[in-house]
Amino acid sequence: MTGSGTLDHDFNSLSQHDLESGELQVGLPAALVVLVLVFGAVVAGLVPVVMAIVSIIVALGLCGPIAAIFSLSIFFVNMLTGMGLALGIDYSLFVVSRYREERNRGRAELDAIAAAGATASRAVLFSGSVFVIALTGMLLVPSNIMKSLAVGAITVGIVSVLTALTLLPALLGVLGDRVNALRVPFVGRNVGSASEGRFWGAVVRAVMRRPVVSLVAFSALLIALALPAFGLRLGASGVSTLPNRLEAKQGFEALARDFPQASSSPALIAVVGNVNSPRVRSAITRLRTELSHDPIFGRSDVRVTNGVAAIGVNVSGDRTGARALDAIRHLRSVEIPRTFHDTGVRVFVGGDTADNVDFIDAMNAWLPIVFVFVLGLSFVLLTIVFRSIVVAATSIVLNLLSVGAAYGLVVLVFRHGVGSGLFGFQKVDAIEAWVPLFLFSVLFGLSMDYQVFLLSRIKELYDKSGSTTDAVTHGVASTARLITGAALIIVAVFSGFAKGDLVMFQQMGFGVAVALLIDATIIRSVLLPAAMRLLGRWNWYLPRWLEWLPRIQIEADRLEPPPVAAPG
Repeated sequence: MTGSGTLDHDFNSLSQHDLESGELQVGLPAALVVLVLVFGAVVAGLVPVVMAIVSIIVALGLCGPIAAIFSLSIFFVNMLTGMGLALGIDYSLFVVSRYREERNRGRAELDAIAAAGATASRAVLFSGSVFVIALTGMLLVPSNIMKSLAVGAITVGIVSVLTALTLLPALLGVLGDRVNALRVPFVGRNVGSASEGRFWGAVVRAVMRRPVVSLVAFSALLIALALPAFGLRLGASGVSTLPNRLEAKQGFEALARDFPQASSSPALIAVVGNVNSPRVRSAITRLRTELSHDPIFGRSDVRVTNGVAAIGVNVSGDRTGARALDAIRHLRSVEIPRTFHDTGVRVFVGGDTADNVDFIDAMNAWLPIVFVFVLGLSFVLLTIVFRSIVVAATSIVLNLLSVGAAYGLVVLVFRHGVGSGLFGFQKVDAIEAWVPLFLFSVLFGLSMDYQVFLLSRIKELYDKSGSTTDAVTHGVASTARLITGAALIIVAVFSGFAKGDLVMFQQMGFGVAVALLIDATIIRSVLLPAAMRLLGRWNWYLPRWLEWLPRIQIEADRLEPPPVAAPG
């Protein structure tokens, strides 16, 4: 059995299978391993995982009433779970790390929790706000799947922030220093201190010594990786991309082999108007004759009722394949206008293939709109928080470089097949239509997490020392280990998507994983320090006519730990 219903059933079953085998069996355990290695303690590693699971459960509950209002795609569960693991773990990681750092500085437990709340928690609140703004752009797109993915990601993002701001401090208050229980030897010794890591300290100092060379060389590398994105072709994953074990795929192949011009998903042409006039009847006959001579189309029939003529015609092959999509576009733009010219009727082409054509065209049309919306709001928000148009512009340009490199690598691997066999991916004719827009929104939101965390630390150090060079050097070196660990966690989670059988999730998981690796290494450790080193005091430039902007403090100044009383 094959056809639309069977295909939808198998897609849904495969989605659930990928969720269980990829995200939960691969992503979650891998994230836990990274957390234990980062913190060097089992309990500290478990705390962010518990926060993420709580966030996912609460977000799923909140989506129940939403699903009662409008239908949500089955894929929203995969997205909510994946983003819940990524955000819930990352936000908790930043807060727990800052709590341990404050304890190492000599603060009492409750004071350390308060200090973490005044610093890391503020950064989490702002990062979550930027993430929600980035995903809000997807709600503008008139597509159920885009709205469903956005609802899942936004809901779990808001819940993850609330969990990190409320439940996590309460849990730290209960655990206290027992958060460091079950230590793992030889790892995580520097986590919880503001000291610089040797490796990252050496990297950032080398970059600061040669900022021009570093900026030019690595910018050129990312631009080169982004070049294949100019060959980006949007499409849809259909039955031909499913694993051979699924019935919809087996039925489709049998149909295509023995009945090549039959179709499990015909095109439906509606002619509205005076369909009983000889002129219109003649046009309908000519259209059916033209379609019968086209190898992509099969048999057709026509029915007339209530002033509407319904023409059904078979479309051979995969309903989302390039040939079928091109045939529908040609039918709409060439055959129908030529055949029904001056007949006074309106003609509409529907069906599953036409639906995919409209979806792909909508993604192409809305991609620049979402870009402008997200970039504009992010620029305004970053300018307000850091009181600098230069920092805001630099952040956006660097994030665009990582997103562009991710686009290029996705095209290179999935369309051109470079390394696809190594990763176990399918080579396909097109990139899933929703993936580029989704990648941009999610990557921009996630990368801003690290950007805010790093820049808030740099700003904190700059306010104290007045030296941009010292603030950038120490800020990058002291946070690089933590940011890299946080990025590896998200890479582990989204690698679970990439390990699945659905091509759309392979593309999305791979794109997120490579972009965040680039973001946490090249962007944060090379390009950002080099750019800030060259800009110097201009980093903190705010035009006088913007001085009225409110002052929002992300990192509160640390209070010195209370003095210890002398003996006697």
